Amino acid sequence: MRAALESYFQFRELGTNWRTEALAGCTTFVTMAYIIFVNPSILAQAGMPPEAVTAATCLASAIGCFLMGGLARYPIALAPGMGLNAYFTYTVCQGLGVPWQTALGAVFLSGLIFLALIAAGIRQLILESIPRELYSAVAVGIGLFIAMIGLRNAGIITASPATMVTLGNLRDPKTLLALGGLLLICALLVRGVRGAMLIGILALNLGLLEIIFVFLFVDVFDNVGTLVAVGTRAGLIDAQGRIPRVNRILASAATASSVGAVCGTSTVVSYIESAAGVVAGGRSGVTAIVCGLLFLAALVVAPLFGAIPAQATAPALIVVGALMLVHTEEIEWTNPAASIPAFLTLAAIPMTFSIANGLAFGFTAHTLLRVLAGQWRRVHWMVYLLTALFLLRFFWLGEG
Repeated sequence: MRAALESYFQFRELGTNWRTEALAGCTTFVTMAYIIFVNPSILAQAGMPPEAVTAATCLASAIGCFLMGGLARYPIALAPGMGLNAYFTYTVCQGLGVPWQTALGAVFLSGLIFLALIAAGIRQLILESIPRELYSAVAVGIGLFIAMIGLRNAGIITASPATMVTLGNLRDPKTLLALGGLLLICALLVRGVRGAMLIGILALNLGLLEIIFVFLFVDVFDNVGTLVAVGTRAGLIDAQGRIPRVNRILASAATASSVGAVCGTSTVVSYIESAAGVVAGGRSGVTAIVCGLLFLAALVVAPLFGAIPAQATAPALIVVGALMLVHTEEIEWTNPAASIPAFLTLAAIPMTFSIANGLAFGFTAHTLLRVLAGQWRRVHWMVYLLTALFLLRFFWLGEG
């Protein structure tokens, strides 16, 4: 049985083993365990019972991880998405006055449409139409995004009304704790110690149609962006930019969204924190399955995970973000047609707190520059369609 499982998860081809995968799964989980408590606190403001949402968050996350790990065999974890849960509560329920039960129905339908797009081959066309330079730019942009979240959670940077962001209070004990953890993780990585991330953490303790469209839009492009970034970092994308078992990956994410709605939570998406597990050595679906098992365990021992402060996981996020900047070398910086869309993508992701927004800027810039250069015939028709949808989102929905 063990040999069969190792063959199914391609341990030999990926150069991994059970210990490494388990460690990577634990690393991914502790960097995203905050969702167990943050998600209920946000959805409770929509009128949903927080205890039930906590259970739904753990259950939906576990199912999503099992689907991604067992069916698609990728080290990508899923959970209710930050940003989409805020849109669910503040825009749909509070702003439009839609009952949370109806909003969950919209999430369920968006998941079904997601599956229909996969069956029709549209999602594959989207992936194939992404300009090559944007693959690397998304990875770098998400790296900056992760690092920015880590720096904020650590208290190293903080909001400023004058400059938007400024240096935090480095004398704060929690910030000093995070800085100590950052130094420890970096030292362990330099010395080649496996499990450096985990050791560093544990040392430290509009109408219905419009609503469905927004849920679907952000779900689609956040998942695509995460898939591209994590797949690139893990070396799981071939030289032609093709992603093995891509339909299984996307079907897992789509199914998880509908299942999450049935469980009683907002849209389930691929989590960029999965990159922490990849950096820790995770390469197969076992990483995601281990993460899913921990989400199930969290149903019983959730208070223990709540004791892990944001300052403890912040150093890991900062280091992961730094390591993902290696993909800048894959961008043709001397070619403005490639470098400008790439820059706008990698800059917009952290500055707008949205992977979807970063892709929107990159696609739009790529299309406009090609047209202005007289190279409009070289632009894939799907790119024109997606650019139009991105512009529609910005100017009609006004969503950031």
